[in-house]
Amino acid sequence: MAAIKNYLSAKPIIIVAIVTALSLLGDSMLYIALPIYWESAGLDSLWQVGVLLSINRFIRLPFNPFAGWMYKHISLKAGLIIAVLLGGFTTIGYGIFKGFAAWVILRALWGIAWSFFRIGGLSVVAVYAENNKRGSSMGLYNGLYRTGSLVGMLVGGLLIPIIGLSTVSIAFGLLSLLGLPLMMSSKFSQVEETPGRIDKRAEDKLFIGRTAYKAAIIVSGFLVAMLYQGIVTSTMSSLIEHFYGESISIWNVVVSVTFLSGIIQAVRWTWEPFLGKTVGHWSDRAQGRLPIFIVSLFSSALVFGIVSIRLPLGLWIAVTLVMMAGATILSTILDTIALDTAKTANVVTFLTIYSISQDVGAALGPAISYILIQLEAGFKFLYWGGSIILLILAVIWTVLAKRLNTFIKKEIYESY
Repeated sequence: MAAIKNYLSAKPIIIVAIVTALSLLGDSMLYIALPIYWESAGLDSLWQVGVLLSINRFIRLPFNPFAGWMYKHISLKAGLIIAVLLGGFTTIGYGIFKGFAAWVILRALWGIAWSFFRIGGLSVVAVYAENNKRGSSMGLYNGLYRTGSLVGMLVGGLLIPIIGLSTVSIAFGLLSLLGLPLMMSSKFSQVEETPGRIDKRAEDKLFIGRTAYKAAIIVSGFLVAMLYQGIVTSTMSSLIEHFYGESISIWNVVVSVTFLSGIIQAVRWTWEPFLGKTVGHWSDRAQGRLPIFIVSLFSSALVFGIVSIRLPLGLWIAVTLVMMAGATILSTILDTIALDTAKTANVVTFLTIYSISQDVGAALGPAISYILIQLEAGFKFLYWGGSIILLILAVIWTVLAKRLNTFIKKEIYESY
């Protein structure tokens, strides 16, 4: 019976993760292809690449609150179907339309689609995950939907130099629309923000409902998204090209910079379903999420800046993979901390604010990157600056963890 219950509660999470993965194919492909093949999209200058990789996130800033409001009035299923349709036709559009103006519209439409995907997906985990398995459920969801980035970057990086950006975009768009029959045949609840949906375990932890704690989550979401979703994802191809050239020889095999970038970033999405779920499961245990989160912040701060140093290619790839592992751990734990806090308040409202903070960070990342990398030491400014940011976050969360422990001890003392 327990196994059946676990399967039924996880099934909606798995379905939404797979549908989201299909829709991510085209978007993820662009982050490694567009910095190199921007002329194939009809663009006139490299600065337009930075705008296009950012505009979808900027459009989510005003649209996220609307998507959150919509989810209070329509079912999760309806909202996710809207997302699938927008995502599929937008990706097909990458292969049909040329020019900066057309692509701005397409990227804006994808931003709207992702608003529905992100808030809907987090809400599915919040509603269907068991209270004592929220971390592992979050890791499972994140890991599965990011396999779309794995396929998009790896297959896109391999095929675009051979068959072109337009053909790959249309193929990925058609694959994205396969999410429609999955959604049409599934049943999901409408998200309701009622007291019954607030679990008592979280409600007892009054500390995580405080404004300062919520603010730390929002700021962390902004900065982590800016560093990993914004800066790393959008500059990986350019960073490899800057250090090692457009064509790279690995074991006497010459590969393109887009393919190598796709492989490196795809490795992360390969381990996501396993590492994310494992880390989430660890965080569900008695010691809690904060110790793992703090250690990960300190560790990530040590390696983030090293990526901007020209090392032997094999060593540089190893350091980069360690950095990617830090991204998996940080995003999984931070998303779960956000879900814990959301359960002490209105679920959709807090998750909407959290999503907005991430979108702002992810949107600023490419824009800042493509301004700074034009400087002589631009990559070093970007990545060593990221190390400093992660170190500051680690200190802030260490202080919060100490205050939380003090608060818990005080509550226990006063209860006697």
